[in-house]
Amino acid sequence: MSESLNQASHLQGSEGFHTPSAHVYISYDPANPPSHPGLNWTRFVCISDTHSHTFSVPSGDVLLHSGDLSRLGREDEIRVTIEWLRSLDHGVKIIIAGNHDLPLHEEWYEDSYYAFHDKKESSTAIKNLVDSDANRDRGLIYLQDEQYTFSTKEGGREWSVYGSPWQPYFGGWAFNYLPEEAYDRVSAIPEVDILLTHGPPHNILDKTFTNVNAGCPALLAHLSKMRGPPLLHVFGHIHEARGAVRHSWLQAEEDQCFSDSECSPALGTRETIMVNAANLPLGRQAIRPGPGGQRIPCGGLGFQPVIVDLLDSATRLEM
Repeated sequence: MSESLNQASHLQGSEGFHTPSAHVYISYDPANPPSHPGLNWTRFVCISDTHSHTFSVPSGDVLLHSGDLSRLGREDEIRVTIEWLRSLDHGVKIIIAGNHDLPLHEEWYEDSYYAFHDKKESSTAIKNLVDSDANRDRGLIYLQDEQYTFSTKEGGREWSVYGSPWQPYFGGWAFNYLPEEAYDRVSAIPEVDILLTHGPPHNILDKTFTNVNAGCPALLAHLSKMRGPPLLHVFGHIHEARGAVRHSWLQAEEDQCFSDSECSPALGTRETIMVNAANLPLGRQAIRPGPGGQRIPCGGLGFQPVIVDLLDSATRLEM
């Protein structure tokens, strides 16, 4: 069950939502973003689908980028994004690839580059741009079907994160899977505090301009079976569905009982903050209403970075 808040077409006049352990800001004054809630909280700034554009990003403890770092994955495009990300002041920056970051899907690119690129670029050189010791020394971490743990303050909470660039088949791009491959692909996702995927789960911030729910049913089913689903799941891919929801996972009664005579205590309502953090406006959403039809830039009004403050003591079993 998802309580939807402020997809891009409904942003004006409402800035987000709060729970006892999470503050979510979808729209705000870029010149005066909401203040950090304090030492017992961690601020996550969520972006996605930046496609080699650069823009102002609010300060925070952790930057999360859910893929489509570039337009078509060319080395010069990736370099622009990585230099921009390295310049940002977040102590930890976690990034994944998306379907536009073509050479990072090395096996696919070897066979399919000609459909997008006039000449083949070096997958190795591009991978070294996004994943290097120099980047890691500056807190910039690239994940491709990998888990990572980090702390943002000495003696503070250790957060776990998993990053996956995949999504259901979409126009023959990189990091696609067919329906029959979906379970094997998503079942590798472990229980972590923070999940980054490029594509959304089915029916959660995944509706396209053509009114199709393009998210992955297998991903939704896998997450629903977790005893401790993520506190925060960030994705993008479907630009027009940008926004945030509180998604409640209802524990089935039979899953709480191990035998007829013994039943575990109720887990209560488990929630995940779901964020479609796409920053690049597309189609009619890219034009500001009113006279003149001014174009909204990447990261502009309605497509700003989403700010999520999480209480350090929040647990994945009950938020």
